[in-house]
Amino acid sequence: MAVTVWVTLLGQWAADHKDRLHEHATAHMREQWDGMGDSNPHNAVHFGTYAFKPYGFLSSIDEGVQAVTGNVIRLEGHVQNEMAYSDASRSLAVSHFGKLKPALLLQYLVPLLLIFTAFSSISGEREAGRLRLLLVQGLSLPKIIFAKAIAIASLGWLLLTLMLAVFLMEQGPSMEQDEILRIVLLSISYSIFYAVLVLLTVCLSAWSKRSSASLSTIMALWVVWVICLPIVAGGISDELHPLPSRRTFKTAMEKDRHQGIDGHNPSGERRKAFTDSLLVAYGVDEASQLPINADGLIMQADEEYGNRVWDKHFGNNRSILEKQKKVRRLIAVLDPFMSLQHLSMAFCGNDLYHSQDFQVQAETYRRDIIKTMNEKHAYGGSKTGDWSWKASESFFQSIPEFAYDRPRITSVIDQYLIDMFNLLSWTILLVVLTVLYGPKLKFE
Repeated sequence: MAVTVWVTLLGQWAADHKDRLHEHATAHMREQWDGMGDSNPHNAVHFGTYAFKPYGFLSSIDEGVQAVTGNVIRLEGHVQNEMAYSDASRSLAVSHFGKLKPALLLQYLVPLLLIFTAFSSISGEREAGRLRLLLVQGLSLPKIIFAKAIAIASLGWLLLTLMLAVFLMEQGPSMEQDEILRIVLLSISYSIFYAVLVLLTVCLSAWSKRSSASLSTIMALWVVWVICLPIVAGGISDELHPLPSRRTFKTAMEKDRHQGIDGHNPSGERRKAFTDSLLVAYGVDEASQLPINADGLIMQADEEYGNRVWDKHFGNNRSILEKQKKVRRLIAVLDPFMSLQHLSMAFCGNDLYHSQDFQVQAETYRRDIIKTMNEKHAYGGSKTGDWSWKASESFFQSIPEFAYDRPRITSVIDQYLIDMFNLLSWTILLVVLTVLYGPKLKFE
């Protein structure tokens, strides 16, 4: 119990520290932006800014994919950057099992504690000669199994409750309704998984004649659940639906940006056609005769074309990731541990869905800023070819700051109905098998 409290407090401290770093970095970047002074809007486009994904109060429990994907995006003109500055890129400490977080205890150590407590719950009674005595006194084997399972699972529920109690002592007064709902769903998910694991272990103990046999069986199954099936699922999903490499992805985007999507309408032709359309619209013969700065509109047209390219390739990657997710969920039917991990990351706001949502919101903000800068460059008072013109400092200060709006859990939960159904199905299956086949077991 002391370890649970210590790890929870340590995770909370680390989360608060990262939140403070993000707040400081956000304030620093905003201060630089507001203090830019009078400047050319296009120079401001290249100066850019950064979007920081809030670390999130539940990240102290489960960091999910955030440790690998990162949570910072540089926003600038002409290019869409990837998320960067992940823990994995700066440290070798991020392993398959992650860092020392409450999720590590709840997903790995607590289940092992429950397994070692439950593996001899029935077989030990048989070896000591007490099981036949209990049956003679009128107790049925299913009742004994359920009683043992509830008693042992209560240990896991107690540790889970203790962790959440320590967590709520730090966060409770400031929580919103969405955050409360996330904690409730998180608690239910772990509670059901512990029930599944303990009931299965107790059933194996009842089926095995010796405690050593039940321990060997459940440990072999645990290794398959925790190590083998996740690796197999990742390998199969990647083999069936491979993602392009980072280099291939960037090269394809650059090619489409300059040569045109599907090899048509290259950048030079697009620029000439757009410039000609401006001359026709304003009834002049040369760009220098335009009452506006054509450079700003030409750059915006190029940005909008680049946005189409990004939507195409990013949308393709998202489609591939969705297909991979379906494969993993299909395999997770055999592995409730995988379903638990999916739910834990989702309810803590650190799954792939939340990561992609942050990237989309940051990209939308980037597009709004670039459009505002280009339109200011075009309509702010300068003429075509005039790159010395500057917008006032107050104009840059009027640009709103990026604020990430995390999706409500009610809009995310439908993405994980299969995982929730999987955990419930395992529970129902084990209960039914215990009721139906428990009385048929014979004891010598």
